[in-house]
Amino acid sequence: MARRVAIIVLDGLGIGPAHDSDAYGDHGSDTLGNTLRKVGGLSLPNLERLGLGRCAPLDGVALPTSPRAAWGTAQPASAGKDSITGHWELCGVVLEKAFPTYPKGFPAQVIAEFAKRTGRGVLGNKAASGTAIIDEYGAEHERTGKWIVYTSADSVFQVAAHEGTVPLAELYAACAAAREILSGAHAVSRVIARPFAGAPGSYARTPNRKDVSLEPPIPTLLDHLAAAGIPRIGVGKVDDLFAGRGITSTHASTNALAYQLIGEALRTMDRGFLFVNVIEFDQSWGHRNDVPGFAAGLKELDAALPDLLGTVQAEDLIIFTADHGNDPTTPSTDHSREQVPVLVYGPRVRTVSVGERRTFADIGQTVAAFLGVAPLAAGTSFLPEVWSD
Repeated sequence: MARRVAIIVLDGLGIGPAHDSDAYGDHGSDTLGNTLRKVGGLSLPNLERLGLGRCAPLDGVALPTSPRAAWGTAQPASAGKDSITGHWELCGVVLEKAFPTYPKGFPAQVIAEFAKRTGRGVLGNKAASGTAIIDEYGAEHERTGKWIVYTSADSVFQVAAHEGTVPLAELYAACAAAREILSGAHAVSRVIARPFAGAPGSYARTPNRKDVSLEPPIPTLLDHLAAAGIPRIGVGKVDDLFAGRGITSTHASTNALAYQLIGEALRTMDRGFLFVNVIEFDQSWGHRNDVPGFAAGLKELDAALPDLLGTVQAEDLIIFTADHGNDPTTPSTDHSREQVPVLVYGPRVRTVSVGERRTFADIGQTVAAFLGVAPLAAGTSFLPEVWSD
């Protein structure tokens, strides 16, 4: 039977402070722990049986006597705490220098060149919540046709436009132009198209978001798999995070759709690698400080696990992890520098602790070893610890 492996990234689901959280202004951030404490604990029986409570102490999540998965945590080694940084590190790319950020907005020359290239003026140009800034500038944007440009604590250049005012194709072309402009010293990790719809007072972002990222500077796990002719299937925004290099992906605007697509992939793929980004812990709840939503999302994940894991075959390796934190209980609405959970499931997996991994890249290195491709530039495989020959 051919080998299959999945990395399922629960976007933003950090599990406690990284060793250097304070250096990032994230003292006290603990996405999963704080959320469960805030709601007085949750019953998550399927995650409990996997061994989530062995990764870190969690309210309502007991320590199983016989966990079904290997367990541990991984510390971030790259500089930065955004989704690209986390996903690249998972695939063997450790960054020594963080991507540039613009808490006071982008330089005048960048905005002027963007306006010149796209033929439209610019509103905003500041760090802001994506929902708040369309409420603030949406009506003026509809009246003038000017772009709404904003950023966050992450390295992103975001362009919002009403779908009834600017055609999607024009918005996407503008983001491609911004990607060309934002190079060199201003090479932000992502340019993001943020279309929205509705009327003043009831604007809402649509599912037609598009991310235009930088290409990884060195070969990633995806490149190694492609070179070896091993199939790669993406679910969620993983293709956007790697500039489409080495993978295509079916996007999923909700966690429920992501779980459905994971199930379909595991029922149909014969061999290879499934790479998944489950988006709503970050996008819908973490960034909006929505504790009840986050808690409901955890219960939804727990309820989905029996169906997902029911499709697992004898030679499968399924790894649940995250890319950073996004604590909905803190005043910040930005990502948090956190360690991430590592749960490794499969019929031949030894249910042992993999300890605290020094880098997310250990996960990608484990996948490389499992699928028999060349080692990655960073990371130490834990395959000998968990795989029963």
